[in-house]
Amino acid sequence: MPERHRSVEVYDFRRPTTLAREHSRTLELAFETFSRQWGTQLTAKVRVRSQVTFEGLSIRTYDEYASQLPSQTALVLLTIGDDPSKAVIQFPAAAALGWLTRMLGGTPDPDAEERKFTQVELAMLRRLIEDTIDDLRYSFGRLLTAPVVMDTIHHNSQFAQAAATAELMMVANFSVSVGDLTNAATIAIPADILVRQLGDANPVTRVADARGLVEAQLASVPVGVSLQLNPLTVTPAQIIRLAVGDIVGLPHDKTKPLNVAVEGRPLARASIGTTGSRIACVVVETQENLR
Repeated sequence: MPERHRSVEVYDFRRPTTLAREHSRTLELAFETFSRQWGTQLTAKVRVRSQVTFEGLSIRTYDEYASQLPSQTALVLLTIGDDPSKAVIQFPAAAALGWLTRMLGGTPDPDAEERKFTQVELAMLRRLIEDTIDDLRYSFGRLLTAPVVMDTIHHNSQFAQAAATAELMMVANFSVSVGDLTNAATIAIPADILVRQLGDANPVTRVADARGLVEAQLASVPVGVSLQLNPLTVTPAQIIRLAVGDIVGLPHDKTKPLNVAVEGRPLARASIGTTGSRIACVVVETQENLR
C-alpha cells in the first residue's frame, strides 16, 4: 500500500488558537445575541423580513482571515478604545446596496455586482452601521467596555489593514437573509481585546484552587465497598481439582472481624450485623495503612 502523507500543523503555545470552553460559550452567546439584534434592526430599516444567523466562531490570524475574504467586498473598520488594532465588520457591497435600495422604497437587483459606494450611499450606510455598532456593544456588555467608533469603509479586502498579519482575531461567521436574498457576513475582533475582559465577565478557576477542587471531586466519586475474609494463595492445579463438596480452609480466624475493602484495598475491620431486613457490618477498627 502506498504511504499516506499527513500534513502537520505547527502549534505555537505562545499564541494559542483555542479558548477555554467557558470563554468560548460566553463569546458564542454574545454573538448569538448580536445576530438577533442585527436581524431585528435590518427588518426595521429595510422594511422587509430579515434574519441574521450566527454560524460559528473561530480564532485566526488577521492574515488568514483577510486571505479568505473576497477581494471586492465591504469592510467596515472599527476603533475600540485606544487599541491600535481595529475590528472588522464585513459583508458584500452588493448586499448593502440592496439594503439601501429597500430603505429608499425600491426593489434591489439580485444580480447586482460589487462596486464602490457613492457619497450618498456611504452616508446612508454609515447610519446603518452606527446602529449595528450599538447592537454589538449591547450584546457584548462587559466584554466591550471601551468606546467602539466606526473608522473607515473599504472596498478592497487586500488594502484594508486592520491589524498586524500575525495578530489573532476572533472571527464570527453569519448568514444574513433580507427578503429572498441571503449573503455571508463576518465580524473579526482582535482577540486580545476580548480575552482581557473574559476573566471578569466569566471568571475561570484559579490555579491556587486546584487542590481543593480535585479533593472535592474525588470525594464525590462512587467506589465499591466489600466485606472480605483474609485471602488464601493456591496454585492453578488446586483450582482445577476443586469439586463439589471440597472444603477450602481460609487463613482467617473465626473470632476476628472481616476486612472492609474499598476497590479491593483493605481500609478497616468490621463485624457482621444486620439493619432491618438487610445484612450489615459494624466497623470496629480503621486501618488506613492496612496492606
